[in-house]
Amino acid sequence: MSDHDRQPLLDIRNLVVRFGARTVVNGVDVQVGRGETVALVGESGSGKSLTARAVLGLLPDGAQAEGSIRLGDTEIIGTPDTELRALRGTGAAMVFQEPQTALNPVQKVGTQITQALRAHRSISKAEARTRAVELLALVDIPEPDKRVDWYPHQLSGGQKQRIVIALALSGEPDLLIADEPTTALDVTVQAEILDLLRDLQRRTGTAILFITHNLGVVAAIADRVVVLRAGEIVETRPVRELFADPREDYTRTLLAAVPTLPAPAADSATTLLQLPVPEAGESPDAVPEAVVTVGEPALAEVTAVVVPEAAPEREPVLHISDLSVVYRSQRKQFRALHEVSLTVAPREVIGLVGESGSGKSTLGRAALGLVPATTGEVVLQGISLRGLSKRDLRGLRKNVALVHQDVTASLDPRRSLEDAIGEPLLVHRVASGALLRARVGDLLESVRLPRDYATRRPAELSGGQRQRVALARALALAPRLLVADEPTSALDVSVQAQVLDLFTDLREEYGFACLFISHDLAVVNQIADHVVVLRQGNVIETGPVTDVFGNPREDYTRRLLEAVPAPDPEQARSRESAAEPTPLALGA
Repeated sequence: MSDHDRQPLLDIRNLVVRFGARTVVNGVDVQVGRGETVALVGESGSGKSLTARAVLGLLPDGAQAEGSIRLGDTEIIGTPDTELRALRGTGAAMVFQEPQTALNPVQKVGTQITQALRAHRSISKAEARTRAVELLALVDIPEPDKRVDWYPHQLSGGQKQRIVIALALSGEPDLLIADEPTTALDVTVQAEILDLLRDLQRRTGTAILFITHNLGVVAAIADRVVVLRAGEIVETRPVRELFADPREDYTRTLLAAVPTLPAPAADSATTLLQLPVPEAGESPDAVPEAVVTVGEPALAEVTAVVVPEAAPEREPVLHISDLSVVYRSQRKQFRALHEVSLTVAPREVIGLVGESGSGKSTLGRAALGLVPATTGEVVLQGISLRGLSKRDLRGLRKNVALVHQDVTASLDPRRSLEDAIGEPLLVHRVASGALLRARVGDLLESVRLPRDYATRRPAELSGGQRQRVALARALALAPRLLVADEPTSALDVSVQAQVLDLFTDLREEYGFACLFISHDLAVVNQIADHVVVLRQGNVIETGPVTDVFGNPREDYTRRLLEAVPAPDPEQARSRESAAEPTPLALGA
């Protein structure tokens, strides 16, 4: 092995990043070898993304970097931006967290890839298009010769992330920087993206600097781990050593905060609901009505659904029966839900899980009357929503609340927290003036924020603090039913643990029931009493969360559980496919 091969591809030494007088990254050392995957982990604000962006000279305005960053033979710090442009995409390229914002919505994906290709090399449009199709095939986009002419909105979230990876690979970089590339993806798509990155690395030898707050993902993909806190390195270890024997208290705290799934339970006979599930593309209308049997059915063509034990005799907060929701456009229609039934008892938390497009969010919004039922019935607090006037529906909504998935987008950046939290109290004429200010202060304290935060604006808060504000606003009117749509998906593991603990405490204090929508099955296992597994708008399996996750009856549920990255490198590696990758190298 030559001295060149022994040298790290990326060598960061004593990196310091300052905003004016404030130091946000302090003395960071990171090395990434050729063909190696190094994970940067830590809480929000720990300096992960700033460290990664400094590699490409892409620090935000006002930030200054000191120290040394060598990428191959090039020193990054101090190099003019005109020279760095030649390295971006070829020496190193970045895969961003949100593919929707990374892709141009008005350009075909093929056009975007060919533009990137022609920016790095002198080739014709025809050659660039051919290479774009090859790159789409490399990242496992089906029918790449056709989808090269698709627009981003025609692709799923996982496919858009694959397009972003193809764009990053277009310049044949030695180093791929992946900044939270799986955060917004459901577990099965996340597993596919991780498999893809591992496969690409085997085929091309590309080194990867992987930024994430998901320690299960770290266990599945990393060779070494760099733990950051408040801009400084806590420890750097090979992944197996770090998970088996963390040296630092902070690392142990991060690992302890990771939610886990239950151990598999012994199989047992259960009352089952046989529910056929349509194949992709099959009309749900063609599915026959379900029938109830006792015992374990031996029919391969039906799906078994565990029926939960009957709840105590008391009026449910929410009862949904045979709910179907169809979205219609001028020429097409899409059935988002097909004859879904569920009941939510007072104080009960039901987790809704399934892949993107399974109908989770539609079901949550239909429960609040935000999406009308096509057929079936939604009974909220004993009142049917069918045919209810807008005035009566508004009065009914006083006792329900929604926590949006994108908290930042749901808070007006121009308004104070007092305005945001107090709005429901004003709209329903519950409080105003001094009484409203006092109530807002009480709500802030209930979500463990100081009362004087009432004058702040959302931009002054961290992601976890904004999530607390969203909970405070949702609880302003003491609702009986809360719909929480992916409330922890963008939070790092320690902040997620704090929010989940807070949620549990608030549930005890306020006594609300909840539909908890999440693609993180381990979070649902921690927070929910029962779980409903959805696929293509159909209920696949339902029951107590310990039963469904500990002893799933359905292949689909098992696949979801198996796709959850385990916070254990040995277990994560054992799940990898043994199949040999199809040889397809860059530069073909």
